[in-house]
Amino acid sequence: MKQPFVVVLSYGSGNVRSAVRALERVGARVALTADEEAVTGADGLVVPGVGAFGAVMGQLSAVGAPRLIERRLAGGRPVLGICVGMQVMFDSSQEHGTTSHGLAQWPGTITRLRADIVPHMGWSAVRPPSGSVLFDGVADQRFYFVHSYAATTDPASLMEAGPTRLPQATWATHGQDFVAAVENGALSATQFHPEKSGDAGAELLRNWLTTL
Repeated sequence: MKQPFVVVLSYGSGNVRSAVRALERVGARVALTADEEAVTGADGLVVPGVGAFGAVMGQLSAVGAPRLIERRLAGGRPVLGICVGMQVMFDSSQEHGTTSHGLAQWPGTITRLRADIVPHMGWSAVRPPSGSVLFDGVADQRFYFVHSYAATTDPASLMEAGPTRLPQATWATHGQDFVAAVENGALSATQFHPEKSGDAGAELLRNWLTTL
């Protein structure tokens, strides 16, 4: 079996080395780069994200990432967003009371969690849809979250049915239900950090590699 080549997008987001190491441990050959040729040609692209939505979008734009991500997805080339890297796939965010525009791969707005304790930090169970590829074998496991904002509306409910398959959401709860992951053809994303989620996170990354 060919060893998949994965690019972890380097654009100034912190704490990406753990993602690189986690992917290497599950069998990928990994490069941390924003080089256009590498991003375009990789078997898989991981878009990490830590911090504020607007700041992450600014950093992504500075390295031309929106165009590269769009190009990959148009060609059916797999992309995995993690944490804020998932959030920016939605239309917009209301973080800190201001509207920031995202990559608009999915409809919906990122809003602050309505919970007694925010941020949501720690291990939580998830509720994946039937037939989930990402959660095959780990649907009953807990994953590690660190976030104050999330998507709380199923993106599929905001889209019209058509020839393409609608996104499938996985849910979790912290004060309210929120989207913990989305699977949508070539584009997948998790609100939690699989690279910090122990054996369950490693298995999820391994499952993603099977789609490349």
